[in-house]
Amino acid sequence: MTIFKEIVDEEFLTVSETKELLADIEAERAMDEERELRYELARAIEHVNRFTVLEPEEAQDLVDDLQELEKVDEPTAYKIANLLPRNRDELRSVYAQQRYSLSGDELDEILNVLAQYV
Repeated sequence: MTIFKEIVDEEFLTVSETKELLADIEAERAMDEERELRYELARAIEHVNRFTVLEPEEAQDLVDDLQELEKVDEPTAYKIANLLPRNRDELRSVYAQQRYSLSGDELDEILNVLAQYV
Protein backbone atom coordinates (compact mmCIF):
# COMPACT_ATOMS: atom_id res chain seq x y z
CA MET A 1 0.00 0.00 0.00
CA THR A 2 1.43 3.32 -1.05
CA ILE A 3 0.16 6.72 -0.13
CA PHE A 4 0.46 9.33 -2.84
CA LYS A 5 -1.29 12.60 -3.31
CA GLU A 6 -2.93 12.98 -6.66
CA ILE A 7 -1.92 15.87 -8.89
CA VAL A 8 -5.18 17.58 -9.73
CA ASP A 9 -3.85 20.52 -11.73
CA GLU A 10 -0.51 21.86 -12.88
CA GLU A 11 0.26 25.37 -13.98
CA PHE A 12 3.55 27.03 -14.88
CA LEU A 13 4.30 30.37 -13.23
CA THR A 14 7.01 32.92 -13.63
CA VAL A 15 8.86 34.19 -10.57
CA SER A 16 7.02 37.52 -10.97
CA GLU A 17 3.61 35.86 -10.89
CA THR A 18 4.68 33.80 -7.89
CA LYS A 19 5.75 36.98 -6.11
CA GLU A 20 2.26 38.45 -6.56
CA LEU A 21 0.59 35.30 -5.22
CA LEU A 22 2.91 35.09 -2.22
CA ALA A 23 2.42 38.81 -1.48
CA ASP A 24 -1.33 38.19 -1.27
CA ILE A 25 -0.79 35.26 1.10
CA GLU A 26 1.63 37.32 3.20
CA ALA A 27 -0.89 40.20 3.46
CA GLU A 28 -3.65 37.77 4.41
CA ARG A 29 -1.48 36.23 7.16
CA ALA A 30 -0.46 39.70 8.41
CA MET A 31 -4.14 40.53 9.05
CA ASP A 32 -4.44 37.59 11.43
CA GLU A 33 -2.02 38.20 14.29
CA GLU A 34 -2.33 34.63 15.56
CA ARG A 35 -1.07 33.08 12.32
CA GLU A 36 2.66 33.13 11.77
CA LEU A 37 4.47 32.60 8.51
CA ARG A 38 5.87 29.12 8.33
CA TYR A 39 9.60 28.90 7.66
CA GLU A 40 9.12 27.55 4.13
CA LEU A 41 6.70 30.33 3.22
CA ALA A 42 9.01 33.01 4.62
CA ARG A 43 11.94 31.58 2.63
CA ALA A 44 9.84 31.44 -0.55
CA ILE A 45 8.82 35.08 -0.13
CA GLU A 46 12.44 36.07 0.49
CA HIS A 47 13.52 34.15 -2.63
CA VAL A 48 10.99 35.74 -4.99
CA ASN A 49 11.70 39.20 -3.60
CA ARG A 50 15.39 38.72 -4.28
CA PHE A 51 15.16 37.22 -7.77
CA THR A 52 12.18 38.95 -9.38
CA VAL A 53 13.41 41.18 -12.19
CA LEU A 54 10.43 41.66 -14.50
CA GLU A 55 6.87 42.74 -13.84
CA PRO A 56 4.33 39.88 -14.16
CA GLU A 57 2.94 41.23 -17.45
CA GLU A 58 6.43 41.59 -18.93
CA ALA A 59 7.37 38.09 -17.80
CA GLN A 60 4.25 36.62 -19.42
CA ASP A 61 4.94 38.55 -22.64
CA LEU A 62 8.48 37.14 -22.60
CA VAL A 63 7.13 33.60 -22.19
CA ASP A 64 4.72 34.16 -25.08
CA ASP A 65 7.50 35.50 -27.32
CA LEU A 66 9.78 32.59 -26.42
CA GLN A 67 7.06 30.05 -27.21
CA GLU A 68 6.81 31.46 -30.72
CA LEU A 69 10.35 30.20 -31.37
CA GLU A 70 10.74 26.73 -32.85
CA LYS A 71 12.82 24.96 -30.17
CA VAL A 72 11.17 26.48 -27.10
CA ASP A 73 8.30 24.57 -25.51
CA GLU A 74 6.17 25.83 -22.62
CA PRO A 75 8.19 24.43 -19.68
CA THR A 76 11.45 25.66 -21.24
CA ALA A 77 9.99 29.11 -21.91
CA TYR A 78 9.05 29.46 -18.25
CA LYS A 79 12.45 28.19 -17.14
CA ILE A 80 14.20 30.72 -19.39
CA ALA A 81 11.92 33.54 -18.18
CA ASN A 82 12.68 32.65 -14.56
CA LEU A 83 16.44 32.28 -14.98
CA LEU A 84 17.01 35.06 -17.54
CA PRO A 85 20.28 33.65 -18.90
CA ARG A 86 22.71 36.32 -20.10
CA ASN A 87 24.90 34.36 -22.49
CA ARG A 88 25.11 31.19 -24.57
CA ASP A 89 26.66 29.10 -21.80
CA GLU A 90 23.92 29.93 -19.32
CA LEU A 91 21.29 29.25 -21.97
CA ARG A 92 22.91 25.93 -22.90
CA SER A 93 22.57 24.84 -19.27
CA VAL A 94 18.79 25.25 -19.59
CA TYR A 95 18.86 22.80 -22.49
CA ALA A 96 21.38 20.42 -20.88
CA GLN A 97 18.80 17.72 -20.18
CA GLN A 98 17.10 17.92 -23.57
CA ARG A 99 17.71 15.26 -26.18
CA TYR A 100 18.90 17.87 -28.64
CA SER A 101 21.28 20.79 -28.59
CA LEU A 102 20.78 24.18 -30.14
CA SER A 103 22.96 25.77 -32.76
CA GLY A 104 24.64 29.10 -32.15
CA ASP A 105 22.05 30.89 -34.29
CA GLU A 106 19.18 29.36 -32.32
CA LEU A 107 20.82 30.37 -29.04
CA ASP A 108 21.37 33.89 -30.35
CA GLU A 109 17.72 34.11 -31.43
CA ILE A 110 16.58 33.28 -27.88
CA LEU A 111 19.10 35.71 -26.39
CA ASN A 112 17.84 38.46 -28.72
CA VAL A 113 14.29 37.92 -27.43
CA LEU A 114 15.62 38.08 -23.86
CA ALA A 115 17.52 41.30 -24.62
CA GLN A 116 14.22 43.04 -25.41
CA TYR A 117 13.04 42.51 -21.83
CA VAL A 118 16.15 42.71 -19.65
